[in-house]
Amino acid sequence: MGWFWAETSTPATPSAAGHAPASHHAPGAAGDASPPPSCPMHKKTVDALIPSSACQRPSSSSTTVTPPSSCPVPHGNPPKAAETEQQQPSTLSRLNPLNYMFHTISQAPAPNQTHALPTTRDESSIPKGDGDGNWEYPSPQQMYNALVRKGYTDTDATAVESMVAVHNFLNEGAWAEIVEWERRFGKGLKRGWEISKRGEEHANMALRRIEAQEGGRDREPPKLVRFQGRPQDMTPKAAMIQVASWIYPSMFGTEPPFDRHDWYVARNVNGKTKEVRYVIDYYSGEPEPTGEPVFYLDVRPAATPSGAAERLMRWGGDVWWRASGGDVREQPAKKN
Repeated sequence: MGWFWAETSTPATPSAAGHAPASHHAPGAAGDASPPPSCPMHKKTVDALIPSSACQRPSSSSTTVTPPSSCPVPHGNPPKAAETEQQQPSTLSRLNPLNYMFHTISQAPAPNQTHALPTTRDESSIPKGDGDGNWEYPSPQQMYNALVRKGYTDTDATAVESMVAVHNFLNEGAWAEIVEWERRFGKGLKRGWEISKRGEEHANMALRRIEAQEGGRDREPPKLVRFQGRPQDMTPKAAMIQVASWIYPSMFGTEPPFDRHDWYVARNVNGKTKEVRYVIDYYSGEPEPTGEPVFYLDVRPAATPSGAAERLMRWGGDVWWRASGGDVREQPAKKN
């Protein structure tokens, strides 16, 4: 996912309608650095709907310019196929098509690096789409080298370990949310509705009961095929929240998401693999009294026909159950 820091200010938490985004408390401090006010993640309300180049990597020119610190998020679009053949290996050929990162990032210290960084890589709990083990997170040294390669040569090396820790922590939280969606709807909409029709409060119990009845038959865990950072492409849901925040700031006031990801997940459907796209909006919340940063992840299937049906069943079922007094209706009549 994109790189980011904890906010030093006190942003409002998102007030998205429907299913509340999952909140995650980052382990430890994430450094004192924060994106500049010109970065899109700091723009308020509908201003965030207008793409800005204020937080992009500086373009190359004949004049040597020191790249600004701040916001080392890959804001560019994914690389496109080269139009002509080149004798020398192109940059595109050295990119990993799964995440638009280099296949190998050096573990050697960068030029002029004054602070030593660990080179160990942590393994995630996220299975690869090809079945070859789990995804690995970059080491702090690799992340620093990637930042330098992208042009952010004055990145504070002492903050990189915290950045990696938060990066990994939020990836794990996002995957946990996706796994819950897959457990509920991975075997069809009818089964998903049976789990969702009595609201979120009863969904986990219904899911455990159905899984116990199935006995684990044909249960293949989802796998992450690839992922893509799209920080400049605001999702329709996030855009609507920002418009509502502009119209009713007292009720919906919230900062726009500071990052967006699309994760492509392999789902086993009757022995065949189906690729399902999930959308993740990343929000900053008010920090804990201890200073620990808080983040909110809004994870849901993309608004494809099947994804929209899943979202309607889960969120609509919960709203209808509570609005119609479902728990009250199920209570046995009191005897006189």
